[in-house]
Amino acid sequence: MSDPILRIDNIDQHFAGLHALKHVSFNLTEGEILGIIGPNGAGKSTLFNAIVGTVPPVSGAVWFRDQNVVGMPTHKIAQLGIAKTSQSVQVFGEMTARDNVAVAALLGRNSVASARTAAQAELEFWGLGRLADNLAQDLPLAQRSLLELARAMMLSPQILLVDEVMAGLNESEVDDILSRLMRINKERGVSLMVIEHNMRALMKVSSQILALDYGAVLTMGKPEEVSHHKQVVEAYLGAD
Repeated sequence: MSDPILRIDNIDQHFAGLHALKHVSFNLTEGEILGIIGPNGAGKSTLFNAIVGTVPPVSGAVWFRDQNVVGMPTHKIAQLGIAKTSQSVQVFGEMTARDNVAVAALLGRNSVASARTAAQAELEFWGLGRLADNLAQDLPLAQRSLLELARAMMLSPQILLVDEVMAGLNESEVDDILSRLMRINKERGVSLMVIEHNMRALMKVSSQILALDYGAVLTMGKPEEVSHHKQVVEAYLGAD
């Protein structure tokens, strides 16, 4: 088995008396797709924000390879190789799809022209090439979700944290995004952590599932094991 690319070591997070993350520890193996599940308020997005430094944990460590990134500025963590999508799809509505992606491309390129060229290639990968000149605000939700993923990938991440980008999409749209996520994992070597309430979707793509509830890890294991775990079932469906 490959070495961990990310190690979460006993992190805690508090908000005005709320213990949002409680001694959370786990490893992400390089090259894997790790699904993150849990009821609303379980701490899933808080975990992602702690990893990328948007809201650093109050204690514990986040090891990316051999470096603890806790306390680093968010842009430095992104430059190291960790990118995250927004919890709700966010685009620059009055900019074209191409320029939405080129904004991120500029971080690694020295001209707008080269950024736009790279953005166009990324849009092609996500099936958005023909929509490059469309305003982002005019795109339907499924295309805006793909645009958000395309923009994140322009940071050339080694780890991509995907926060519910499939929310509100129909089954065929979900399957399209799943197939593209699997492609960036297999073809581009990106390790993935995916928050998603659609269990069918997560079971399809994940090699392991991490279950959170009230900020604590309930269990972590293969999808079929986690789906039958007593505490996971109770957290979603109730003890009765």
